[in-house]
Amino acid sequence: MSNARGMGAGGAEPAKPVRLRDALRQARIEAADRTGVVVDLRDAEVARLEILNEALDPLFAQIPDQVDLFDRGISQGDTPRLWIDVVAHVLMGRDKRMYRFVQDTRHGRVVLAESHDAAVVVNAVTDYVARRMIERERAMAATPLPEQERSREKGTEDGQEKPRRGRFWAFAFGFIAGVVALFGLALVAALRSP
Repeated sequence: MSNARGMGAGGAEPAKPVRLRDALRQARIEAADRTGVVVDLRDAEVARLEILNEALDPLFAQIPDQVDLFDRGISQGDTPRLWIDVVAHVLMGRDKRMYRFVQDTRHGRVVLAESHDAAVVVNAVTDYVARRMIERERAMAATPLPEQERSREKGTEDGQEKPRRGRFWAFAFGFIAGVVALFGLALVAALRSP
């Protein structure tokens, strides 16, 4: 059998010289094909994240307006993400079909849920939202009310106000006593020196 490119009827046929321009054109075509595939994959990721985002609408509709912990939205970039809050988001797995619900922590990224099924991720996000709201309630209960803070700033406790003038006079008396002591030490030092 003879190879049409490399062999002729009588032996080895010299290969055609490859022109750089043709090689560059071919490389550009291949790069465009790869870029097109990457764009198509990214569009598919965004579409899947939009489907999940719509599935989360009923959950976020139930969150009271005064709770401002969550900032849901899809960010487009090299890796599209559906953000739940500032530390948790959903992205697509390596196969571009698996949802990965992750949370960024001080110790790295933690996978909270991973599934091909959007309903499983919706349940995981629902649990996460509920835990975050409980954490918020506890933090709000541990934080003193503004009236309590103002009374502490005034120096009141249990309705009894401590006089501020007493603090001022104690400072003034201490300052004057210090000046007199320094003056006395300077006078003693002056009398001892010849």
